[in-house]
Amino acid sequence: MQKRGIIIIITMIGFLFYLGLAFGQEVYRWVDEKGMVHFTDDLTLVPEKYRGQIQQKIPSKEPPSSQSTSPQPVEAPKTMEPKRETPSGPEATQRDALGRGEEWWRATVKEWDRKFVTSRTNYENAYSEWKVKDQELEASKFKPDSVKRKLKSEIKALEEKAKDWEKQMNAAKDMLENVLPKQARDYRANPEWLKIEKNE
Repeated sequence: MQKRGIIIIITMIGFLFYLGLAFGQEVYRWVDEKGMVHFTDDLTLVPEKYRGQIQQKIPSKEPPSSQSTSPQPVEAPKTMEPKRETPSGPEATQRDALGRGEEWWRATVKEWDRKFVTSRTNYENAYSEWKVKDQELEASKFKPDSVKRKLKSEIKALEEKAKDWEKQMNAAKDMLENVLPKQARDYRANPEWLKIEKNE
């Protein structure tokens, strides 16, 4: 019991001595990089890199709830982040939902238009040759069978060729008239990007 009483007395004396120091000295306050607030009455305990932001306080008449260099959780000061500029004007519509710009869309449309023109030209040529061979076959009634068989073989090849080019032509046309416009709507692309310049 005597030891416990001595410990209590020593603790009380230390606490009173601490309060005397707190009321008689200035208090220094600083915030570290984690946003934690520190207090101390000894300037030498303040890290050198924080001394420029020290706030000197005169102790109040009310004893502080805790007076030490241990960190106290507070709301971290708000740091100003660099403001991202939102593009305006023509640049504001330079990307679709997938990040593709006007150049990508125009190049895609131009490529499908080239395929359409090429397949249409080849279809028309194959179809013309096919009809010419049909006329030759009709005029070969009195020619040998070998000539007729050759003409029929050529006609069949031209017919298949014309149909193949026709499929490619229709596929390119559908891409230009239906698929790409739908994709542009779905991905929020500027519909002006799908227009083909006549001088291209």
